[in-house]
Amino acid sequence: MTMDEFKHTLKDNQPPQDCSSLLRALWHDRKGDWDHAHKLAQDVSSKDGSRVHAYLHRKEGNEGNAGYWYQIARQGFCRETLEQEWEKLAGDFLSKASE
Repeated sequence: MTMDEFKHTLKDNQPPQDCSSLLRALWHDRKGDWDHAHKLAQDVSSKDGSRVHAYLHRKEGNEGNAGYWYQIARQGFCRETLEQEWEKLAGDFLSKASE
């Protein structure tokens, strides 16, 4: 799935079922359902799950918690805009899915 195709699914009522939990988390985040996005992200015990978890807490405004999750993900605190970070995360996960 391309980024444009993924973004096009945002008009739907449900995320695409053939994508990863983390892409579904980003989908729910973009649709304004932070709680559902957070639940999906916190259930993924990986570096990528921690990256999404960090992004969500940064979006929430909880920089301390976000910093903790960036550390768990072994990356520095993101200073890009939230939009840029969302795009990067989604792009990374879409690339991994097409490998």
